[in-house]
Amino acid sequence: MNIHEPLTLLGGLSPATFMRRYWQKKPLLIRGAIADFKPILERAELLDLAAQDDVESRLVAQTDVNGKGHWRFRHGPFTRKMLPPFKQPTWTLLVQGVDGHDARLHALINQFRFVPDARLDDLMISYASDGGGVGPHFDSYDVFLLQAHGRRRWKIGRQKDLQLLPDMPLKILANFQPEQEFDLEPGDMLYLPPRYAHDGIAMGECMTYSIGFRSPAKTELAREILQRLAEHAEEDVKPAVYADPDQCAVDAPARIPRDLVAFASQAVTQALQNPLAVSQSLGEFLTEPKARVWFEANPANMDGPVFLDQRTRMLYDEKHIYINGESLRASGKDARLMQKLADRRGLSAAEVAGLSADARELLLQWCQDGWLYGAP
Repeated sequence: MNIHEPLTLLGGLSPATFMRRYWQKKPLLIRGAIADFKPILERAELLDLAAQDDVESRLVAQTDVNGKGHWRFRHGPFTRKMLPPFKQPTWTLLVQGVDGHDARLHALINQFRFVPDARLDDLMISYASDGGGVGPHFDSYDVFLLQAHGRRRWKIGRQKDLQLLPDMPLKILANFQPEQEFDLEPGDMLYLPPRYAHDGIAMGECMTYSIGFRSPAKTELAREILQRLAEHAEEDVKPAVYADPDQCAVDAPARIPRDLVAFASQAVTQALQNPLAVSQSLGEFLTEPKARVWFEANPANMDGPVFLDQRTRMLYDEKHIYINGESLRASGKDARLMQKLADRRGLSAAEVAGLSADARELLLQWCQDGWLYGAP
């Protein structure tokens, strides 16, 4: 992708300009982001996905109880009989991670790879009956809201009062104060930065595609990285073991020795001082498949081009290649071709032939694991 070339998807802005002017800064409404857009999945196909065990789906319905708005929330999977009638207003079906189940949706989300893959999360489809929505709320991450079918009215605003309605199954803002209002039709798209309050109401039956991004919290990163650092430390051939040959007899046996505290602190400090270990743990965490992702073995064919499975996550840094939670060291031509595989999500037959025997053997194993597939 040429990041300096104007894109209709971004309203004529280049990716470089969009990232500089709007990313994490302010909203952007794009009329006709995708011309003549039609929903990639028909309603029946979406409902089939919502019925599967390996697909995350949620049902949100708003009802009136004693003159007050009341919200109901349920997790899937859902059979068709478990969903309200289509003519019943004010309900919404949310189906998460659909790009991992349909190559066309995967191709759509790939159009947003001007943002690093480490930040790109997944594509969610929201199907709503007339008046359906999930209430005024804010997200902690960036999102592109692409209208796929029907019309939806969006109200947005910079919300300072983040108080939520009590006793609700959803995080709904109690005092939403919209500043702008837009009606989106198929092909229109709205970008919202993190913590920008919004409320989308279906104007008749509609479908909206949400392209979301990962924004891990510091505490989450610390927990995941420290856990992986500990796992890597267990693999050391000669791990340092606490010793106290100068320990004196004690009359307060329950007190933790200061030397043991210092030893533990030193262990953590040393682990964090190794930049390769920290980046390796981060790369493994960022490529870890989601809980509902399952892979099936693919026919192995190393005589032609190869392609990453649409559910495979693959990243790299200066020293490592990361794929689906695993890491490996690579250098030279193999490293360059593996990086190209991650960036382009495929290699040509000539590029596969240019890999070393060990690297080709690794690709063969990835085919068997279902992470990669060869051309038919």
